[in-house]
Amino acid sequence: MKNQMRVAMGQLDEVREEDLIFIKQLGINSIQFLTPKTLQGGKYWKYEDLLVLRKSCEKYGLTLEAIENVPMRFMDKIVTGLPGRDEQIENYNNTLQNMGRAGIPILGFHFMIHHLVWRTSITSLGRGGAKVASWDKSLIKKVTTLERTSPAYREGANLNVSIPQETTMWKNYEYFIKAVIPAAEKYGVKLALHPDDPPVEKVDGTARLFYCIENFKKGMKIVNSDALGFDLCLGCCSEMGGEKAVLEVINYFGPLKKIFYVHFRDVKGSVPIFQECFLGEGNYNPAKVILALRRVGFTGFLMDDHVPQVINDTEWGPSKNYGGGGHRSRAHETGYIQGLLKMMEEVPLD
Repeated sequence: MKNQMRVAMGQLDEVREEDLIFIKQLGINSIQFLTPKTLQGGKYWKYEDLLVLRKSCEKYGLTLEAIENVPMRFMDKIVTGLPGRDEQIENYNNTLQNMGRAGIPILGFHFMIHHLVWRTSITSLGRGGAKVASWDKSLIKKVTTLERTSPAYREGANLNVSIPQETTMWKNYEYFIKAVIPAAEKYGVKLALHPDDPPVEKVDGTARLFYCIENFKKGMKIVNSDALGFDLCLGCCSEMGGEKAVLEVINYFGPLKKIFYVHFRDVKGSVPIFQECFLGEGNYNPAKVILALRRVGFTGFLMDDHVPQVINDTEWGPSKNYGGGGHRSRAHETGYIQGLLKMMEEVPLD
């Protein structure tokens, strides 16, 4: 299974027996977590806690493929370039060491000051009245101050630190990535970068980096390492420019072996206005995209993400924070991906 595309289920933030049984009942053997609650104490993730998390999954026959995102307070000074970032980098490397020891091979990360998924609505109406998240750039207020959501931001305000512009953000990213990649290589952990969501140059007056394909290329070239690649969110790429952008990213980074895993989701429309949707009704043809992944030699895992909220659905991890659905929606989207993979087996390579 490790040498072929496979389906995982993820974006869980805690281990619940009900969820793990549900995943197995869907015929899935891989799992991913998003900032697990059990790991958020202290200043870095501890080996013992990571090992317990992995073994908890294995108890149900599930392989822990990746963890996405440390808590923002672990790296807020890294992103903003504030005093204290060297200590945070040291602790980030401790996390990488402990993940390697615990046998967890991938750490997803982002490099956004505003680390949450930004939407202007989480109750837009999708197919059949399902609730979906949407983005309309014209609804965003034009402000020039940071949202004070962490101690580092408040400290920055007290120190009269200016809001980082894109050139400064690039310097902060370069400083970070050059400091952590050696540890990732040493401990056998891959770092998977998630694109900015939404992919716009600024949100709330703060600069962003990974909002376009050219910046993806720039970010990967800063260090030449097999340990650096993408948590490739197809939804974010679709938000940039529909199917054309999605295929461009796959065809460029796939042969370079820079796609570590995939968020398989889509939207209708692209910046400055888009709306999330069910697979198969968005900007790209899912069958064409999965065949493109096969042709470039992708052998990682695919997972659903940002699923619509359907009637009488349950909550799933932190997805409720951005209007996402639960077990019902995830069963539908995951089954769709499983069907695509079965279809792919019958299609000869060009």
